[in-house]
Amino acid sequence: MVRARARPNLVAQAGQLIVERDPRRPSGRLLRQGDMEASYVDLADPTHLEFDYLRWMRIILRVARAHRVLHVGGGACALPRALAAEDANARQEVSELSADVLAIAREHLGLRHAPALRVRLADGREHVAAQPDAGWDAVVIDAFEGARIPRHLVTVEALGDVARVSPLALINVVDNRSAHVVRGVAAGLAAVYPGTWALGARVGNTIVVGTRSSLDLNRIRVRAAADPSPARVTMPRRLASLVGGAAPWRDAQP
Repeated sequence: MVRARARPNLVAQAGQLIVERDPRRPSGRLLRQGDMEASYVDLADPTHLEFDYLRWMRIILRVARAHRVLHVGGGACALPRALAAEDANARQEVSELSADVLAIAREHLGLRHAPALRVRLADGREHVAAQPDAGWDAVVIDAFEGARIPRHLVTVEALGDVARVSPLALINVVDNRSAHVVRGVAAGLAAVYPGTWALGARVGNTIVVGTRSSLDLNRIRVRAAADPSPARVTMPRRLASLVGGAAPWRDAQP
């Protein structure tokens, strides 16, 4: 996500990880990883989600009434912190692979221990594989190596474990107009979930969704259209048409 903003103020730096103060929002903190905006939190309001795709995810999770959510990829844990703060029945668990990211999030981005939020230093795929059957209401995959989603998290084999532990999967994908990555991820979800659809804008972030139960997509459509950064629902038939004959990614592929 790229936002026009005033000149930020440096708070901290550790290698490529940079924390900036948002001059337009005194309690806002932006985490950068190199040139990429990795996370944004409001130290005074944990329910504030600056990034549009996180608000879109929250819309889906609210409509699905998903209280127990397993997150693969953490950063500053903006979405799980928001969900934990606004839901008395919440149980949020995060696996984050980078110890450096967690360290800077705890020191400068307000990440704290909380009863409804557990953060683990772990590989996301291994953490999902260790979960019990049907142990979660939803799994959210929002992890990147540079600007790319790690392929080992979204192969058919990996997503089979996601489907085993949860009836609902949300995967954040960043793609260009070719939609090559979106199609590969959607094909993988379609191999393990009976329902697949997507929510996003024309370019940038797309939330690809797999589900075993019906959701009120019209309700999601209306709420997403009213977001400050409006998003559109790509319905199951339309997504299937876009995926076409795309093959899902598998572990055996290079």
